[in-house]
Amino acid sequence: MFAFTTDIVYSAASLVPTTIGTVCDVRSRRIPNVVTLPAILLGLLLHFILGGWRQLATAAAAGLICGCVFLVFYLAGGMGAGDVKLVTAAGCLVGWSQFVHLLILTSLAGGVMAIVLALYRRRLKSTIFNVAALFVHHKASGLTPHPELNIQNAHTLRLPYALAVAAGSALCLCLLIAQG
Repeated sequence: MFAFTTDIVYSAASLVPTTIGTVCDVRSRRIPNVVTLPAILLGLLLHFILGGWRQLATAAAAGLICGCVFLVFYLAGGMGAGDVKLVTAAGCLVGWSQFVHLLILTSLAGGVMAIVLALYRRRLKSTIFNVAALFVHHKASGLTPHPELNIQNAHTLRLPYALAVAAGSALCLCLLIAQG
């Protein structure tokens, strides 16, 4: 029997900004603050209304952790700031009980999408070599962006990562429903 819980409400709510963010990211390669910042506030407010101060604090912590994890990729030149803010918003919305699932499922979805994109563009071999080059670069230079392999280079393959965040949010909801 399906049990309707607040976790399902939080996960379902995360689909709204991640879907809007995906549409914006696919169309313009940008995720506007008008999507992400209200979503962060909505997540915190929703947790406060449904769970009080403690849940507000844990939702803020979940969003902060999600944002910090993806901030590493931003600093390394691998994703835009909008992606970081969107995953922060999704983390605030899904809350403490689901943020680890969100991070794992988003990362897996992003990895699968990246492989599909490389296959579609017939650049899987070069992508694998580029990943190796990135490891070498970051081992030697830390989190500085690679001079050529970064999102500023128009010739690199770029995935609208909001799509992966939306997929991670949707998969979190599916996981909760399946656990029912």
